[in-house]
Amino acid sequence: MSIFTPTNQIRLTNVAVVRMKRGGKRFEIACYKNKVVGWRSGVEKDLDEVLQTHSVFVNVSKGQVAKKEDLISAFGTDDQTEICKQILTKGEVQVSDKERHTQLEQMFRDIATIVADKCVNPETKRPYTVILIERAMKDIHYSVKPNKSTKQQALEVIKQLKENMKIERAHMRLRFILPVNEGKKLKEKLKPLIKVIESEDYSQQLEIVCLIDPGCFREIDELIKKETKGKGSLEVLNLKDVEEGDEKFE
Repeated sequence: MSIFTPTNQIRLTNVAVVRMKRGGKRFEIACYKNKVVGWRSGVEKDLDEVLQTHSVFVNVSKGQVAKKEDLISAFGTDDQTEICKQILTKGEVQVSDKERHTQLEQMFRDIATIVADKCVNPETKRPYTVILIERAMKDIHYSVKPNKSTKQQALEVIKQLKENMKIERAHMRLRFILPVNEGKKLKEKLKPLIKVIESEDYSQQLEIVCLIDPGCFREIDELIKKETKGKGSLEVLNLKDVEEGDEKFE
């Protein structure tokens, strides 16, 4: 059995709709799901991987294509590919309530995973499980922000969790090798950035093994390069100073 479809209608499935209002009219484009973010972040550069069709619609779900005169009036051109690019870059992505809920749940899990990966109980040096971090996030009623990156939000979560539980970012273990002349003076400048000095060795050079907060790494690296004019060296011994086994709430 054949179904008659009017020529100005196109049926599409599994679609992410991006909408823009221009000149009092609504225009929409049909994209593949999960590809819009890739295009906007510059990861995806092939337009055909993003657009299901180079047509501009007034209503994607009904398959109604925009009229040529409306496109010229609103965009100053009837070049559909160029208009698609404009809508893709500046338009608003339409997401169903169910999709939004699924998206937020996934982001919540991703944030908890980052926190669990980066943090420990400072007393035992043991990491927390993802499930335990998720539970703690629910206890503080953490609300996911869809427009912020999960990494940024993980740092926010760590700050908030510190008020209710023993948690901090796992320290990095570093070794500095510094020329003796500059070493003593440089050590004083480095002290505020170091959490724990584990060992010091003065011989031909000053060698220090220490623990630092990962957020200070770049500042320490730049300080050593600048003060020693490239003669000093910095080596990462452990990205995370942690004990074996998972931390549990008693």
